[in-house]
Amino acid sequence: MTAASETWTIASAADAVRARALLARLTADAGVPALDRARFLASCGARLRRGLGAGGAELTVTAGPGRELRVSLAGPAPWRHTLDCPSPVRGPLPGLDDAPLDEALLAADEDASVLLASLAETEELLRFHREELHQTNQGVLALHAELEAAALAQRELLDAERAARAEAENARRQLTFLANASAVINASLDHGDILRRLPELLVPEYARHVDVWLVDDDRNPPGERAAAAVTAARTGRPQHAGRHPGELPGVDDMPPSALCPDRPLLCLPLGARSVQGVLTLSAPGDRFDPDATVMLLELARRTGIALDNARQYAQHRDVAEALQRAQLTELPATPRLALAARYLPATHGLNIGGDWYDAFPQPDGSVLAVIGDVTGHGLRAAVIMGQLRTALRAYAVEGNGPARILTLLHRMLRHQQPELYATCAIARFTPGEPGVVWAAAGHPPAVARDPRGEVRVLETRPGIMLGVPVPYEYEEHAVALPAGSTLALYTDGLVERRSAGIDAGIDRLAQAMGALGPADLTDLDAAADSLLKPMLHDSEHDDDICLLLCRTTRR
Repeated sequence: MTAASETWTIASAADAVRARALLARLTADAGVPALDRARFLASCGARLRRGLGAGGAELTVTAGPGRELRVSLAGPAPWRHTLDCPSPVRGPLPGLDDAPLDEALLAADEDASVLLASLAETEELLRFHREELHQTNQGVLALHAELEAAALAQRELLDAERAARAEAENARRQLTFLANASAVINASLDHGDILRRLPELLVPEYARHVDVWLVDDDRNPPGERAAAAVTAARTGRPQHAGRHPGELPGVDDMPPSALCPDRPLLCLPLGARSVQGVLTLSAPGDRFDPDATVMLLELARRTGIALDNARQYAQHRDVAEALQRAQLTELPATPRLALAARYLPATHGLNIGGDWYDAFPQPDGSVLAVIGDVTGHGLRAAVIMGQLRTALRAYAVEGNGPARILTLLHRMLRHQQPELYATCAIARFTPGEPGVVWAAAGHPPAVARDPRGEVRVLETRPGIMLGVPVPYEYEEHAVALPAGSTLALYTDGLVERRSAGIDAGIDRLAQAMGALGPADLTDLDAAADSLLKPMLHDSEHDDDICLLLCRTTRR
């Protein structure tokens, strides 16, 4: 297929309008889309106007081969353009006069109408997309708002969880401290020890300074105490003294103390049944923590109970000790027999037990040496010990021997004090006889040392303990004890330790007696002290100790 070509001379605006109208017809017939056709015609019109401005121009239009439409403009500003058409451009090409002017103008309006319709359709599509975009933006904004609200709620939940965990951890820490502090305070029954432990426990975490005032302590009269402490002692209510109200649970507020104007004070009464003292704390920081205050109130209450227990214990101990000391009479001075005794209370517990020793002459001139031990500790044990001592002396005055005395004591204790037991050993020394008669009721065996330094344990089986609920008759035993011999009577506290059996302790006592020289035994009191040293090398013993040394002499 050969190309068809036509050249148009553009000498006036009418020529330009006709040329534009012909090109519009050719491109429309070739199926060029309206928008592409409008762009092409607009560009061509602009070139034609420029050519007219330069004095005229020639426009050459060539159709083919194929589906091309080539346009070239000759003149001062040459221009060429090739348009690909959907359908072939069919020739022959029209001449410039084939397009009347009026038709050209109408054709231009048609092109404008097509373009406007396309623009209207595009605008409608844009409006639709704009509305859709707006709705999408609104959805995105709403989603962002929901996400932000969810994030805020999550942050609040996390903050609440952290606060709850911190509060729970603080409560756990304070409960642990309270439990440990209570164990420390209740581990002692000594007033001074309890009061010394309080500053160690509370400083510096819960208080900067700690002061304990006992109301019955004359060394610190009320005039030298903070007004809040005096008020706490008088009313029994905790007091807070500071520049600003503490608003602490269970605590009254007072003005700042003149003794400590720059730091808040917390004054807590101590006492279970009555106020025994006041615990005064100065704040570790600017103020007291309310939760810590609740814990401190409970600690003060428990400290008051511990102090009250310590006070009752001290009273009980003093009464029992006075009673027991009253029972330990002075040893008699007797011919041909030297006596020495030692009593040591236990280093643990109530410190007062039922151990006792006694020695006294009988109407026939013989001397009874007695040692015994009532089970248990405390006031009751001391009372029973006194009863046994008194009954033993009464039975001895009647002329009874050691075995008969123990039998009568056993009968009395079994009927008058059931479920209470005692051990006892009685040795009778008769002037002019080189021996000793003895009987024992469940008591550790005596240890004898002859003048040559040989030591033996009198291991004859003792009778049952006094008070055991069965009838029993005790037996007497005799052993030679020439002048210059020493007999040791003792309670189990001297030889028994938790870490070793009683047999090892008896062996140790026998070795200590054998180590004494004749010169050591001339002073029996010094000999008693010398025996106690190796036996109590650890200085700690859980039971009372009684030691009674009996040394036979020639005169």
